[in-house]
Amino acid sequence: MKSAEKEAILCGICPRHCRIQKGGYGFCRARKNAGGKNECANYPYLTALALDPIEKKPLKRFFPGSRILSAGSFGCNLVCPFCQNYTISQTRREDILPYCRKLTAGELADIVLAEDDSIGIAFTYNEPLISYEYIIETARRVRPKKKVVVVTNGCVCRPVMEELLPFVDAMNIDLKGDEAFYREKLGGDYETVRESIRLAAASCHVEVTTLVIPGVNDSDEWIEKEAAWLASLTPELPLHLSRYFPQYKCSIPATPPEMVFHLQDVAGRHLKYVYTGNI
Repeated sequence: MKSAEKEAILCGICPRHCRIQKGGYGFCRARKNAGGKNECANYPYLTALALDPIEKKPLKRFFPGSRILSAGSFGCNLVCPFCQNYTISQTRREDILPYCRKLTAGELADIVLAEDDSIGIAFTYNEPLISYEYIIETARRVRPKKKVVVVTNGCVCRPVMEELLPFVDAMNIDLKGDEAFYREKLGGDYETVRESIRLAAASCHVEVTTLVIPGVNDSDEWIEKEAAWLASLTPELPLHLSRYFPQYKCSIPATPPEMVFHLQDVAGRHLKYVYTGNI
């Protein structure tokens, strides 16, 4: 076996299980093989820090009417062609680093605790779970005085979710489509996302978001199947059906609002709370 192969590590953060060579990065650009250690390589870089309404996460049934400090870094383990934040999630490390702000977990926690108009911190914009250590380090410093929220694609391995969940108060998790859609278009794993939703729903407040894309995941059959499965966890689990607009590499025309409202009725056969977004 070649020396380089011996020095490679297998990343266990997400189902991609990248084989990362010494000094190299995983697909997400946020995990690095640092001398044989799987290192969080987008720490402590932030691309965004903003005070948002909690409903923007979107969370409708978690401290409604409040505001929360939202933080994002860079990188993602999926390749959604319709990504709304592709300039930070899909951009190369060397291109985004000059625009990043450095904030250690301690420095970020100090900002969170000092912000009187915020209920806490939301990790969002890019995929936060690829740098879950940053979330935990920050959460240790801000809880229980402040809330910790994570907005995620949920496509991470169970040990990561289990280590993280004791430090999280609320999550919004994307459920983007069926198994074939994850496998063929997103580079993700459908069952892993569903397991993340199950685990989170048993541990903290959870809401789920589906971006409704015409001809892709807009069938009554799929939405009813999704809603029925979520209701099997709890019929009070909120579902957000969000209107799609052309973005990044996806040029499909925008979702008609009437389609989103119709699917809201379909999902409402099973779930108590179904919201529409981007209308």
